[in-house]
Amino acid sequence: QVHLMESGGGSVQAGGSLRLSCQVSEYTGANYYCGAWFRQAPGKEREAVASLDSDGSATYAESVKGRFTISQDNAKNTLYLQMNSLKPEDTAMYYCAARGGSCYTSASRYNYWGQGSQVTVSS
Repeated sequence: QVHLMESGGGSVQAGGSLRLSCQVSEYTGANYYCGAWFRQAPGKEREAVASLDSDGSATYAESVKGRFTISQDNAKNTLYLQMNSLKPEDTAMYYCAARGGSCYTSASRYNYWGQGSQVTVSS
């Protein structure tokens, strides 16, 4: 099985930056995969923030486009989410996720999840 370990969350002021990391404990052996970041704020559904296909194609939610960047270091088996120009509306619990095959925006399609990392942005 694959285990994901998150780190890098914290509290920042509006306009600040954070980088989340998601380390994969085991190689899946899959030729095609998707790594993704989701977030869930109080009273809201879990939403897709960014995803990265095995072909290198990245997609972003409209609300974070131009501010967040998803990337992967294959040598370290780690997925990253660089978050710049943070806003109070970005405050949420952030989760990394992975699945074999293509990316989806639905959280139910992912079978591997990190434990979650709190991001709080103050004004």
